[in-house]
Amino acid sequence: MLRALRRRWDAYKYRFVPWLALNLRRKRRTLRYVPESSQDKIISDEDVFETLLKVFKALFINDFSRHAHILALLPEIKCKYLELLTVEQKRSKVNSCNHQSQHVFSPEEVLLNTLGFAISRDRSSLVSAGTGVFVTKGFVPKGTVVSMYPGTVYRKHEPIFFQSLGNPFIFRCIDGVLIDGNDKGLSRSVYRSCSRRDQLGPFQMSDESWLTAALQNPLAVGQYVNNCSHATRGV
Repeated sequence: MLRALRRRWDAYKYRFVPWLALNLRRKRRTLRYVPESSQDKIISDEDVFETLLKVFKALFINDFSRHAHILALLPEIKCKYLELLTVEQKRSKVNSCNHQSQHVFSPEEVLLNTLGFAISRDRSSLVSAGTGVFVTKGFVPKGTVVSMYPGTVYRKHEPIFFQSLGNPFIFRCIDGVLIDGNDKGLSRSVYRSCSRRDQLGPFQMSDESWLTAALQNPLAVGQYVNNCSHATRGV
């Protein structure tokens, strides 16, 4: 029993914030260390931004009817989306002439049509790894943005002690910022509270769908991508 507890602690301690604070300077070699942030980028910021913009634009166009009433409140922004206006006009024309609605794809289908692959969460093939992320359709070229890490963002001075207890989803960035990607328990409540606090009328400032099984953003599964260990390489 003690051996099993020790294995669990060895796997979890790198996500336990108090342990990190005590051992960051003393045992730097046990932690992931990158001398400069420029050496930590596999994909450039420009490529990441271009990919995300492409996916989000495709998702927006696919589900345009749900956002049309919000865009009506922002005519100056709506004018900038010429392609969206074209889609709206085509839909209006089809609905008025043929009385048929355009097929709305699922977020996974939009991702497949946009980037050439689809991903989903499922039980990991690694022993005792819980949930993992799989490429279900298509092909992922090397150097492609595959997922995002959703969650509550904590700066260095913000408390996260209680949220970190028993939480394997605390992600530490190179600049010391922490992201809590847990979709259950206290972490879930904190994220939903912050999301609704920041909401401006009908305008949501953040996506809450990653807390559920029905994702509106198909890329919001990064917290379930299993990390590499000494014995197994991550995907």
